[in-house]
Amino acid sequence: MTQSRISRFRDAALDRTTATEVPSTPQSTSPTYRLAFADDDFLCREELRPVRLQLELLKPEMALEELGITSTIVLFGGARIPDPVHRDQARTETLASLSEFYDEARTFARLMTKKSLETGGRENVIVTGGGPGVMEAGNRGAAEAGGRSIGLSIVLPHEQAPNGYVTPELSFNFHYFAIRKMHFLMRARAITVFPGGFGTMDELFESLTLIQTGRMQRVPFLLFGRAFWQRMINWEALADAGTISAEDLDLFRFVDSADEAMHIIGNWEPAPARENIPGR
Repeated sequence: MTQSRISRFRDAALDRTTATEVPSTPQSTSPTYRLAFADDDFLCREELRPVRLQLELLKPEMALEELGITSTIVLFGGARIPDPVHRDQARTETLASLSEFYDEARTFARLMTKKSLETGGRENVIVTGGGPGVMEAGNRGAAEAGGRSIGLSIVLPHEQAPNGYVTPELSFNFHYFAIRKMHFLMRARAITVFPGGFGTMDELFESLTLIQTGRMQRVPFLLFGRAFWQRMINWEALADAGTISAEDLDLFRFVDSADEAMHIIGNWEPAPARENIPGR
């Protein structure tokens, strides 16, 4: 835990309160009189974008540090994949058939969280996008095991509240996709990707690119649902065309069950560093 530091200077939060208690005058009610850090309109100006980026990087990082979380298990996956109990409400028959992966995500998160609790719940903490579908299943499995899990939500026009299984003090909300994706990977000890759509594909390929190009250390990278992923992406064609190297196909593994994933992660040994990192 981070200990409180002693400061000889007046507390910023105290001044924020004090500044609201001054008499109301043309001067004190002017927008320019507001404390800069307490002025929402000022913080949302275009010129303050670098500051907002920094704040989104710092806030979750400081919270995770204070709560003692040292590593995570990333769980990416589609928001539209239903709980099998509600599979009859799925938009398509294919989505209904993919409901099995809700259960696999839930089981995987439960098993991983039980392992995490053996080390005090600081390592291998499940992190999802905080939404419905597979994300809900991941947070749900962690809660069923009696552990904590992280939800990294993002503000979208159609977005609802985070799913009810995210640990409240580990529920974060983002404006910037880029910073959100950084937080997914900064502490990642393994990455699991369940069937999903554009968002899941984006997360999958950005993570793979970081590992392929040596910008991120190699970790177990597991694609749940061999049939789904081989149908959606012609991996071998990419290698045959030369747009990726044949050895890039070794950066990930297909799995079909939570038990299989647990075995691979539990017995994983880092591959030696590549001498020549291929271009994208």
